[in-house]
Amino acid sequence: MADRNYRVPDSLHSLSAKRLSGIRRGIEKESLRTRSDGSLALTPHPAALGSALTHPRITTDFCESQLELITGVHGSADACLDELTRIHQFVYRSIGDEMLWVASMPCGLPTDETIPIARYGTSNIGRTKSVYRMGLGHRYGRRMQTISGIHYNWSMPGVSTEGYFSLIRNFRRHAFLLIYLFGASPALCSSFVADRPHGLKVLAGQTVGQPHATSLRMGRLGYQSDAQAALAVSYNSLESYAASLHDALIRPHPPYEAFGVRNAGGEYNQLSSTLLQIENEFYGTIRPKRVIRSGERPLHALRERGVEYVEVRCMDLDPFEPIGIAEPTVRFLDVFLLNCLLADSPLDTPQEIAALARNQERVAASGREPGLKLERGTAEVGLVEWGRQLLNEYFPIATALDSLHGGQGHRHAVEAACETLADPTRLPSSRVLASMAADFEGSYVKLVRARSASSKRTLLELPWSEAEDTRFRALAEVSLREQQALEAADEMPFEAFRQHYLSPDQLQPRLS
Repeated sequence: MADRNYRVPDSLHSLSAKRLSGIRRGIEKESLRTRSDGSLALTPHPAALGSALTHPRITTDFCESQLELITGVHGSADACLDELTRIHQFVYRSIGDEMLWVASMPCGLPTDETIPIARYGTSNIGRTKSVYRMGLGHRYGRRMQTISGIHYNWSMPGVSTEGYFSLIRNFRRHAFLLIYLFGASPALCSSFVADRPHGLKVLAGQTVGQPHATSLRMGRLGYQSDAQAALAVSYNSLESYAASLHDALIRPHPPYEAFGVRNAGGEYNQLSSTLLQIENEFYGTIRPKRVIRSGERPLHALRERGVEYVEVRCMDLDPFEPIGIAEPTVRFLDVFLLNCLLADSPLDTPQEIAALARNQERVAASGREPGLKLERGTAEVGLVEWGRQLLNEYFPIATALDSLHGGQGHRHAVEAACETLADPTRLPSSRVLASMAADFEGSYVKLVRARSASSKRTLLELPWSEAEDTRFRALAEVSLREQQALEAADEMPFEAFRQHYLSPDQLQPRLS
């Protein structure tokens, strides 16, 4: 248990109740649609869910079978999770006998080329989204893109762009704790790594993994890229971050040039042959974000108007929670992010950036290894020791948030993290392996298939009103009409649109 004789930092004293109460959060949750046998559903995006291009709450990610459920922006954790639950309820009522896969690493997958890339209609912006995904498939393989996760969007009033970059630097230093505490992907179906080197151990039958892994999703098998490994992106300022991305967005990359923008038949292989096709291709545990205008490039929006919020990208789906994330986890994230904002945040260096990448891989692949050490400065420190030091810093922040909102939810979330740190058998990654071994013959697919079926039953049994059903059906109908309007309004040929959208000029702020 953590030491309760903590000191309240001056930076917390300086925060007004108004600013603390202004914290906002939203969740984006990805899930594969599967058949009842645990294999990938190859059916189109269900028409009852509306347009994946224009629906504000239900879209798709990489493949046609990968749903992305998006909440609005909320002033409380409860309201955010309530909306995520309602979106799930509607989806389950719209997908027939299919299920949502409740784990981050995918279900049984078909051959790479038969995984269906998401389709968004015939508008220029819809085709851009599909061609981008085609490029991802060529560059990294379609299987890798079927990994799912939780993205947590967070903001607080009065935080400058400089303040958000300070938060991001600390987040990157301390993200190992989130991966350790909430990683839930220590194993996977061998179909994910078919015909590629992986270094995993056979745990049972078609299940492979690592005995001390926490989150294979966040390790070398997940959203990693040898090409992007050369990008030592600095988060010391918007200028340094934007310059790194700008270069990657305009620099041709020979391996990608080799398969070209279009194939011999004239069909598109990718949006461009640069190191990054668009900004979203840059992988990371956290991103600076801002709401963009129609047709605007994200980097242009950041350069012109600054950072509006951060997007946390290192959270696995929790297969033991019907909607993928628990209420204490959301409260812990709020405390964690507030600490990242308030703590001193030295500027990063190329040496530290490289060390953080090594730390992430150690925790993802071997986080539960007894005595595991991480790099911190010029020395190494035990993961548990470093984690305990951080958790001690969180208690005054949790107390402040509880005083504002009532109850002890934030404090209990930090206390639960302390208990888990002291007892690794409580970790989601430990629970996954133990449940596989005890009840499912060591099979990853059997475990997650059972959890997916259970989650579907749980959510279908919750109360559901006719008014709520009418509201979601109306959203779907409006989204279909909006997609049709976009398609009817296009006047520019797609190739001209593509060249204009990818022009380096679109990345620059307007001259004042």
